[in-house]
Amino acid sequence: MQTSGHPRVEIVVPVKNEEHDLGPNIRRLREFLDTAFPYPAEVCIADNGSTDATYEIGALLATELRGVRVVRLEQPGRGRALKQVWSESTADVLAYMDVDLSTNLNALLPLVAPLFAGHSDVAIGTRLSNGSRVVRRPKREFISRSYNLLLRATLSTHFSDAQCGFKAIRADVARELLPHVEDTSWFFDTELLVLAERAGLRIHEVPVDWVDDLDSRVAIAKTVGEDLRGIARLTRSRVDLEPIRQTYGRPRVLDPRTALAARVLRFCAIGVLSTLAYALLYLVLRQGMPAQVANLLALLITAVGNTALNRRITFGVRGVEGRWRHQLRGLVTFGIGWSLTACALWLLHTAVSVPHQAVEVTVLTLANLAATVVRFSLFQAWVFDDDAPTLPAMKHRPATLETQEQLTWRH
Repeated sequence: MQTSGHPRVEIVVPVKNEEHDLGPNIRRLREFLDTAFPYPAEVCIADNGSTDATYEIGALLATELRGVRVVRLEQPGRGRALKQVWSESTADVLAYMDVDLSTNLNALLPLVAPLFAGHSDVAIGTRLSNGSRVVRRPKREFISRSYNLLLRATLSTHFSDAQCGFKAIRADVARELLPHVEDTSWFFDTELLVLAERAGLRIHEVPVDWVDDLDSRVAIAKTVGEDLRGIARLTRSRVDLEPIRQTYGRPRVLDPRTALAARVLRFCAIGVLSTLAYALLYLVLRQGMPAQVANLLALLITAVGNTALNRRITFGVRGVEGRWRHQLRGLVTFGIGWSLTACALWLLHTAVSVPHQAVEVTVLTLANLAATVVRFSLFQAWVFDDDAPTLPAMKHRPATLETQEQLTWRH
């Protein structure tokens, strides 16, 4: 396969202290590109902070193999290496893969083809789809799935596998997106994908065959800490991605029923947590105050937290603009919910002069669940709809992309 001239694809292999794996795996990758890959491709070995013979081996490979080059960065960091090499590349499509080649190379063409076709802007390999074939330790599997669930819960992401070491991006998109990516280490992948989604870019996912590298030297505890800090930073991020959206963003059209179902599930999950918190607070407060007062305070405290969580997670509203307005409207729905639970409590005490505390909690919990249905309808149609000046009749409003369910961020 011809590799001279302008490379259509540049594959970056970030390495640090990989003197044993570098030579055999780069030769294997280069042979695959020369015999089974249809696009002219260049391999860039991005040595970031190695203290062994990695750079020297990379330099020898660059001399020996056509279509291989090496870049030396004194500071470590996979994200730093990718950002520098991708920013300087002249290729049309930029990709990267781990040096251990855990991902089957046959997935490379399905990864980059949608980018050349203009169908997608970013492409990722995923180990967590039904079509993937993965061999790895249960501990790594658990951590990976838990991490991606955490991203969905905190950042409302929709991609399935943030940290599979097998990704590609169109060069024109990368030039616009990379300056906004701050992380220089393992969180780089996640931040890139989160910003891509927020900018309305289309992310293509490719199920991969993947075999765990038993010699992986990733410091899990340190990486988890860095990831948590990165997630916290992105929840507060105010990056202006509108210019990228205007140039490259595209609407992600969903079946309104699917979007509504996803929203209801998130709302219900938050409702369950709020109900448990309410019941616990009520039991604590009931020790020193009358039932109605304990009910009112427990509802008020959980209502504020419930509105904040639904604002961010269920309805995807970001930023401080409108926060107090939404909380005030949430308090109106709290008042309606409180009236339902207060009536249920009044009816219980009318029927039974001194009901058992467990009966009180059960009746109030059921009333609170009923109030949740009313609360969702009001949240959907009024609380987070800033175009609604007055409280409308409760009705179904189809969930769409524009309502921030997927990728459009109004705040």
